[in-house]
Order: sequence, then C-alpha cells, then structure tokens
Amino acid sequence: MEIFNNDKTYDFMGKKVPFLAISGILIVASIVLLLTRGLNYGIDFVGGTVVQVKYEQEAPIDKIREVLKGTSYENSTVTEFGTKEEVTIRFTGSSSDITNDVSDVMNKILVPTGDFEIRKIDMVGAKVGAELRTKGVMALTMALLAMLIYIAIRFEWRFAVASIIGLIHDVIITLGLISLFKIDVNLDMIAAILTLVGYTINDTIVVNDRIRETLQTTKEQNLDLLINDSVSRTLSRTVLTSFSTLFVVVTMLIFGGEIIYAFSFTLFVGIIIGTYSSIFIVSPFIKFLGFNTDAYRSKEAQKEANKKEKAKLRAMYEQGRV
Repeated sequence: MEIFNNDKTYDFMGKKVPFLAISGILIVASIVLLLTRGLNYGIDFVGGTVVQVKYEQEAPIDKIREVLKGTSYENSTVTEFGTKEEVTIRFTGSSSDITNDVSDVMNKILVPTGDFEIRKIDMVGAKVGAELRTKGVMALTMALLAMLIYIAIRFEWRFAVASIIGLIHDVIITLGLISLFKIDVNLDMIAAILTLVGYTINDTIVVNDRIRETLQTTKEQNLDLLINDSVSRTLSRTVLTSFSTLFVVVTMLIFGGEIIYAFSFTLFVGIIIGTYSSIFIVSPFIKFLGFNTDAYRSKEAQKEANKKEKAKLRAMYEQGRV
C-alpha cells in the first residue's frame, strides 16, 4: 500500500531551514518548561504513598480534603482516578511505623465521606525512589550510547551522531510536553521513553539504509538529491508504520485508564515527534556534519577490495599455494 507516489521525489532538504527552526523553537520551549515548571515525579522516584479509594457514589473530593485537614495527611493531593467514583490520595513519605497500617487509619478518617472501599495502597521509600530515578537516567543514557555505537559500526559515524541528535531532539520535546501537561513521571514512563528510543531509531535506520543503498547503486554526487530520493522512497513505509502504531496507542490512551495513561501519553507524543524527526531532522544533520559522497564511496570501494583480497588469499591458502 502506498500513500505517497514512490516515483516522485519530495524536496525535504530544500525545506530544512523552516523545519529546523520549528524544532529549535520546540526544544527551547521544552527546556524552559523543564527548568521553570520541572517534572511532576511520581512516588516511584520521590517516595511516598498512594491510596486508591473507590466510592459507591460519586467521590466527594472536597469532603475528603476537608476530613484530611488536622490529620497527618492534610497535605495530601486528592485527585479523580479514571472515573468519578474513584480517587487517589497521595502524600509524600511512607509510614515510618509498620504497626500503623495506613489502610486502617484511612478507613477511620474517611468514614464521614460515605461508603467506600480502599482498593490499593502503594508505598515507596525516598531512598528507593532516588535509586530508581538514577537507574532510569542510566538506562536511557546507556540506550543512547548503544545506539550510537551500533549505527557508527553499521553505517558511518556521521549517521550515528545525526541519529543520536534526532533521539535527543525527540526526548527533550517529549519531556517538555510531559511537563506542560503535568503528567506523572514514573517507571512506566521510563519504559515508554526507552520504547520510543528503539522505535524512532528503527525509522532512522530505514532511511539511513536507503541512503547507503542509493550511494552504492547510483553515481549521483549531490547529497541533497540523494537524501531527498531516499526519504521519499521510504516515506509511505514510515507514515503507514506510524499510523498503525498510533492507532493502538490512541486506543490505550482512551480506554486504558489512569494506570497506563502516562505510558500511553508518552508513546503518543513520542511517536509523532519521532516520525517527524526521522523525516525532517536527522538527514540535514548528516550533511551539516560534513558527509562526503566521494569519500564514502572510496572508503566502501576500499573495503570491498580488501574483502576480495582476503577471500583470494584464503582460497590460495586452502589450495596450498601460500
């Protein structure tokens, strides 16, 4: 199935300046949001307790806040959870007294608010939260380094650096939107970002592979034309793959509920941004980094000559002529 005409070459490189300007504005805006508003870390990373409560009727959020005043939980955050009958009560710090069951205390405090059931209590200590946050950052950093090494070996170092620039572009803008919409940052979100790293780099590798193939099968010297042709040939595949994935993600976003909302939201915005960057952002940086078609073809020709020479020497060795 083709969305775009494969016989037509679109001038992506000719439009690189406005698209890079748009990305620059989005990155600056995202950094400003991250520096001013920051990220809304969930209990996975800062430590604390989340109590999930389900009422038989619509949850009286104002009443819950009122009865919590004057208790050790008066600074809790009470928010609707998925439906109007369910709420979450969040407070920093976990119970330091293991004999003091949070469930029992909450059951007593919330008696005036109506008929309810405490469905779940999650606790994470501050030390564990800090450790999880550090490991999450390490996992993301290691993923980026692994991608850098892989692409540098498979293609050429300029392809690798351009691809990592694209990934950093995607991650920063995604985090900026997460900050803007005050989405809780938890382990599920880290998993979503790592998933995006793999997803978007796959799109980038497809384009890079096409550029390499075009370099090997044509004698075209103009890098802009080579990139335009390669991106145009893979455009239908890229867009179809993204739309197919987005269909599933949107379904999760709408029907998955609050439990996977952060995960679904991160995937949703990340796939859109990742598809955009693989088409409009990564390829221009290959040129900006000084990629030379003649030098690349000479290097590949030398590799092929060395490969044939090794094969010749091995054949001579096996025949006893060396």
